[in-house]
Amino acid sequence: MPRQTKAMITIGLIKEGKVPADNRVALTPAQCKWIHKNSKEVKVIVQSSPHRCFSDKEYRMAGVEVKGDVNDADILFGIKEVPINELIANKTYLIFSHTKKMQPHNREMLQNMLQKKITLIDYECLEHEDGQRILGFGFFAGIVGAHNGMMAYGQRTGKYNLQRVYIQNSFRQLIHTYFGMKVPNIKIAATGSGRVAHGVLEIMNLMGMIEVEPDEYLDRTFSYPVFVQLKGANLYEHKISGTYNREDFHNNPQDYKSKFLPYTKVTDILMNGIYWDNDLPRLFEWEDFAAEDFNIKTIADITDDKGGSIPCNLGDATIETPIYGVDKLTRQKTLPYLQNSIDVMSVGNLPNELPRDASRYFGEQLIKYVFEDLVTGSSSIIEKATIVKNGKLTEHFDYLKEYAAEVGSDK
Repeated sequence: MPRQTKAMITIGLIKEGKVPADNRVALTPAQCKWIHKNSKEVKVIVQSSPHRCFSDKEYRMAGVEVKGDVNDADILFGIKEVPINELIANKTYLIFSHTKKMQPHNREMLQNMLQKKITLIDYECLEHEDGQRILGFGFFAGIVGAHNGMMAYGQRTGKYNLQRVYIQNSFRQLIHTYFGMKVPNIKIAATGSGRVAHGVLEIMNLMGMIEVEPDEYLDRTFSYPVFVQLKGANLYEHKISGTYNREDFHNNPQDYKSKFLPYTKVTDILMNGIYWDNDLPRLFEWEDFAAEDFNIKTIADITDDKGGSIPCNLGDATIETPIYGVDKLTRQKTLPYLQNSIDVMSVGNLPNELPRDASRYFGEQLIKYVFEDLVTGSSSIIEKATIVKNGKLTEHFDYLKEYAAEVGSDK
């Protein structure tokens, strides 16, 4: 009996249609070349784009076909949300859809995916068995966000000067800009324990900061710059027992309160890298922000949730102008570096300042942990990350039913 050959699967890298266009990619030219060499059943094609950090020419030189459209691809890889008029019916999309929290601005996109019988697999929902996310750009968001926070403090105080990240061609070149840099005796609080926090800590170490324990940070003064990493137990406590249990906190966040306030009195720069949802307590409130003993001068809200764990996050800034001020009394946005304002860095696409490094890392994880399952068929990892399958919400995301239903629909 003749051996049955597997059907060829075509993967298409789509042009980013969201404005402004994202410059990151799911697979670099070298990674596409590796796929062609090591997987005879898979072909990668690329939709032509003037915005990518890797040019059409670089993909062609790697032996990848570049086309005006990717309509003949089976699986489509993107980064950000896809404009409704660019959605192709009956395709499988892998993107960051930003729909699992029922984000209002992406509701219409999800509705259109249902109508067009699309399968949506969300990168954000791809998880290892222990619940750790497989894919993300958080590390490079932490890198760029920490740099920008330090840059803003330097601009405010005039004590040092940092260039913008995107001027550098790579992370390696960025590191060279820190040589000889002298940071004043300041205290920096870095919150979180995930990829974003790891990126922040990388910059702290590269700049020669010394890590100290939370009790030392609160009680001592230092003759050199220091930072502290604050994780869940340092940030939250149960309203009644005063204890912290990670599982209980995530299941019942409304039963917890923030214990961050002592740090606002001794911190110069806050690097925020914690996950936030509506039920979670904020690190501090507006009233604390206006207090005379609120010492923080610069806040890099790297996870960037408007009005979230950082109430003075008044919305996205841009890569071009990443810093704005917030007046302590009026709570209004101002120019940065004013005497009665706190400087806030809140940019939603920070990794775009180091797009080639960020894309390379993302593609490596995609190939290592997701690619084979995606090509060979369903797996528990893929299944749990599939929000829509052939135009229908999956069981894991049935809670999105009302959000995905059109107005006046009986769905």
